[in-house]
Amino acid sequence: MSSIAITDLTISQDVDNVPRPAVALSATSVTSDWELSNHKHHKAQLLYSVRGILNCETEDGVWIVPPQCAVWIPGNLPHSARGSGETECYCLFVEPDAAPNLPKTCCTISVSPLLRELLLKAVGFPELYVLGGREDRLIATLLDELAAASVEDLHLPMPRDPRLRQLAKMVLADPTDKTLKSDWATRIGMSERSMSRLLLHEIGMSFGRWRRQLHVILALQHLSKGESVQTVALELGYENASGFITMFRKAVGKPPARYISERMTDEETTAVPGIKLSDHGLI
Repeated sequence: MSSIAITDLTISQDVDNVPRPAVALSATSVTSDWELSNHKHHKAQLLYSVRGILNCETEDGVWIVPPQCAVWIPGNLPHSARGSGETECYCLFVEPDAAPNLPKTCCTISVSPLLRELLLKAVGFPELYVLGGREDRLIATLLDELAAASVEDLHLPMPRDPRLRQLAKMVLADPTDKTLKSDWATRIGMSERSMSRLLLHEIGMSFGRWRRQLHVILALQHLSKGESVQTVALELGYENASGFITMFRKAVGKPPARYISERMTDEETTAVPGIKLSDHGLI
């Protein structure tokens, strides 16, 4: 099995020079947190989280990767990555033209059981597996599954305009700040109308929706570490758990307890008191 330390992901093997359509690696970290500075590969990269929360950041945004999801990073795209808590992940490096219909942009995707098993199998392949052989055919099937994977809306777009970047940095610094939109506009030297127009143009969403998306990302990070729904709701500035659950359900289609539990093993779910499905009817 090709296994490396998280901190060696960008330097342990020159995957770009491996003459194969795809190369799979596994990586584990038992440290509390880790971070990889900005870098890029010629090959595209799929970073799949088995355990722990991963974040990938590019110039255009931040992608959250909860357990049983993956982030797709196109080739030659500068990006940084970090993990929260104990993490276990699988990395697939793919030649840009290895298969049709692969994602063209960075995105978070849901990993189906079949895609997961193919990834786990591919990690055990020799680096120079025989082209046209069994491993090569399984890689082709893996790429077909990857192309068909559903995209999850767990992306926090980042504006490029310097004033909006300043706004984003201030909100990220204190996500619980309940300052009115008009006051935020004043802080960055814009009218509320101009700020709203430019946000829609640059990131495709309103300020309110952008801030809710940030709350979902932060909530997933905290919930995966075992914090209760009630605690996370209060940490994000909600008056009670009910309002937070309503926001979360609207954003991702299901309440937080169910969303997290569906992405963890039975043993992990039992060990995390904050996501018991029976607690206060949070399912």
